[in-house]
Amino acid sequence: MTKCVVSILISFLLIGSLNAQVNSITLSGIVKEKASNAAIAYVNIIVKNAKDSSFVAGTVSNEEGRFSIANIKPGNYSISYSYTGFMINQQPLLIGSLSAYINLGTITLEVDGQQLKEVIVNSKQDNLNNKLDKKTYSIAANISQAGGSVLQALKNLPGITTGQDGKVALRGSDKVAILIDGKQTALTGFGGQTGLDNIPASAIERIEIINNPSAKYDANGNAGIINIIYKKNKQEGFNGKLGFATGLGAIWEKKENLPNIRPQYQGTPKINPSLSLNYRKNKTNLFLQSDWLYTETLNKNEFVTRTFNDGTIINSQLKRNRNTHFFNNSFGIDWNINEQNSLTLSGFYGTEKIIDRGDQPFFNKDYTNRNRLWQFLEDELKTTVVVSAVYQHKFKEAGHVLNMGFNYTFHREDEKNNFVNTLSNSIGLDSFKLLSDEHVADFNLDYTKPLKHGRIETGIKFRYRDIPTNMQFKPGVNSPLDVNAGGAATYSEIIPAVYSNYIFESNKIEAELGLRIEYVDLQYKVNPNHNTYKSDGYNYTQPFPNVRLAYKINEQNKLSFFFNRRVDRPNEVDIRIFPKYDDAELIKVGNPALSPQFTNSFELGYKTNTKKGISTRPSTIEKPMAQSLGLPPKYRRAL
Repeated sequence: MTKCVVSILISFLLIGSLNAQVNSITLSGIVKEKASNAAIAYVNIIVKNAKDSSFVAGTVSNEEGRFSIANIKPGNYSISYSYTGFMINQQPLLIGSLSAYINLGTITLEVDGQQLKEVIVNSKQDNLNNKLDKKTYSIAANISQAGGSVLQALKNLPGITTGQDGKVALRGSDKVAILIDGKQTALTGFGGQTGLDNIPASAIERIEIINNPSAKYDANGNAGIINIIYKKNKQEGFNGKLGFATGLGAIWEKKENLPNIRPQYQGTPKINPSLSLNYRKNKTNLFLQSDWLYTETLNKNEFVTRTFNDGTIINSQLKRNRNTHFFNNSFGIDWNINEQNSLTLSGFYGTEKIIDRGDQPFFNKDYTNRNRLWQFLEDELKTTVVVSAVYQHKFKEAGHVLNMGFNYTFHREDEKNNFVNTLSNSIGLDSFKLLSDEHVADFNLDYTKPLKHGRIETGIKFRYRDIPTNMQFKPGVNSPLDVNAGGAATYSEIIPAVYSNYIFESNKIEAELGLRIEYVDLQYKVNPNHNTYKSDGYNYTQPFPNVRLAYKINEQNKLSFFFNRRVDRPNEVDIRIFPKYDDAELIKVGNPALSPQFTNSFELGYKTNTKKGISTRPSTIEKPMAQSLGLPPKYRRAL
């Protein structure tokens, strides 16, 4: 069922030591003679503070009349252009925090011997501390977080929670898209985030949280987007870093095991050596980041009491001891072809080896009789290979760029499970094997042009994804396994998309208006001889607009409004037909008939800062309301 979720958020946004804004802006433009439209070289450009006319920065135009001034902080300024024989051109200048680049366009000078008096614009500096689109948190600068995994680092960030199964929730919803260096890959899963617990935080530079994604991003991920940025050294010459982190956990048993099963893991050691190498010379930069992570974890330890209609009481425990070896290599080359063109070729190779040993005993009410003991061994190897190519063309104006990229991901899941089912009168051995190969190809073309009061973004995206899977069952004595439930199945999707964004900022108004149009064709093909499920799929073309508006009441207070249309597409694991045995008495299985769910969200926010730039912690009031959007039944998710 299509739903419309209305959320009214009245929040005081947290401002801490973590960076959450664009605080360094680059100005650019071109100076020409008004009469002839000819470029003027060596024009003096000076930026002054609007409040006290103090000098902030300056430069001169080049032979083409172009200029660029970097590292300007957000605020109100005046900018002047002067050259011998021409009138001084002085203008007020607002530097906002929504764009890292501002293009002042063409500035004209008139020939005149007289010079205008200095123009002073009195105003107050805008003390913005949050961008409209994202918040950024440095992991490299936080020693306490660098020794853990990315999943552990996420737990410490405001607004993010994680469940026992590794699911990441942003502001209470697990409909989150996880990106690596701005790209969605099988490394973190398309809809699953359990792999984040095996990515060392020591390899990560920063994490970006995008609560209200613009049309630039994939329409999936209703709650928002988390972008994980890997480290890359920028110093000249040869640089290297060798790291080592270790630790212990689960020192004490929270609850003692039920009788006569294997002991639960204690101590749970973690070992994480890492190596970072970088060589930068002239136009070339080579980089390598390697990490190995070994962990022992008590992955699950649940105690359950079941009471049946006839009064029978069964006590059980599900314990899972896990050993994980995670090894990854990220490497590549940056080549600055010339001042306008650059090319980055990068790769990633990672393996994740998981060994789970589990016990699940079932006892009567007073624990005097064990009715059943279910034990299992799960042996799983995940292999990920990523190849990327990114080309960037920089136009002569700073921040005016064209990016073109291609990304291919291969992810193999090779899983074997063995179960020993011990009853009072028999012992059965069940097993199954799953082999899944995931192929994902992404192409994108993105164009960004800075304006005097904002920027324009537009581009196209294309994704092809194919996942052939095969599962085979081998049942034992008194087995619940259905041999005919296995076989082959293939998940495939094609998603072309086009988007455009306009960002504007003035002394009082911040705005972003965007539209993304996506076509999705998803097909799930099942073995025709399957005893339960049949092939299914869907396709649609849908618009996904986004609106973000903010009114700056004064220096300390701002009122914001957000509107976003997103989609929750069922992932491959949601429609996978093969049963999954995580519990002796609970079986999980997908549904190929699931369809996408569309969501419209509205948010109203209010932010206030003290004069010292410190705000109170966020508080949220949320009121959901379901409403049908009138789409045909084929576009509604079966509930």
